[in-house]
Amino acid sequence: MNQNELKKSLSKLELGDIRYFESIGSTNDEALAWAAADAPDLSLVIAEEQTAGRGRLDRKWFTPRGTALAFSLILRPSAEEKPHLSRTVGLAALAVAESLRTRGLAAQIKWPNDVLIHERKVCGILVESVWSGDEVDCVVLGIGVNVLKGSVPPADDLLFPATSLEEELGQPPDRVEVLSEILAAFLALRPRLISDELISLWQGLLAFHAKAVQVETGTTPPISGTFIGRDPVGRLRLLTAHGEIVTVRFGDVRLRPLT
Repeated sequence: MNQNELKKSLSKLELGDIRYFESIGSTNDEALAWAAADAPDLSLVIAEEQTAGRGRLDRKWFTPRGTALAFSLILRPSAEEKPHLSRTVGLAALAVAESLRTRGLAAQIKWPNDVLIHERKVCGILVESVWSGDEVDCVVLGIGVNVLKGSVPPADDLLFPATSLEEELGQPPDRVEVLSEILAAFLALRPRLISDELISLWQGLLAFHAKAVQVETGTTPPISGTFIGRDPVGRLRLLTAHGEIVTVRFGDVRLRPLT
């Protein structure tokens, strides 16, 4: 991947500006600073390598040079979109999952922000915001996709089983093509952010639906139950063995299947 190839491949998409880096600490850090300045809506930060990439809860995100997709998309939400910003993680996850499904891959979304293939993680998403007073001014969607086999961390470093597109497809895909497909899917889905149709699409691709799972919140004992989906604002819903429906918000949350 190089900057000229990248811009040519993405030229037909209605994006903002593009910043490309051979190596960077974190694409989200760059995007947050740019968003706080003058970045247009749908501006993109992408890097061949991240040396300080991070996921949720400041967990390290492994991005070796030339093997993965590591990019951040800046959204300047409209007045109509702002009441629905809790759905942006679902919008991003849907864009990744649906683009992978067009390649014949059985991609699903692990609540709240991972994309799985055969119950192994292939993509992580980190959503961060830039505030103006008490109102969100910009949202930054950081997306990391394991494309080639070399992008998957060593097993000892994994908190959840992982895979790559190369492993699932049986051949190495072109990273720029994968990026273009994800962004095209995102642009097509974005108008649905304000619609309950997005909720239905999100619900339809949830991993572990109707299965026994355990949720660790970091502040309370683990909760076990049957995963019955998510509510309209994106919170997880569990049916416990006692017949109680428990709702879990975003935050310090880990969802795992019960074995």
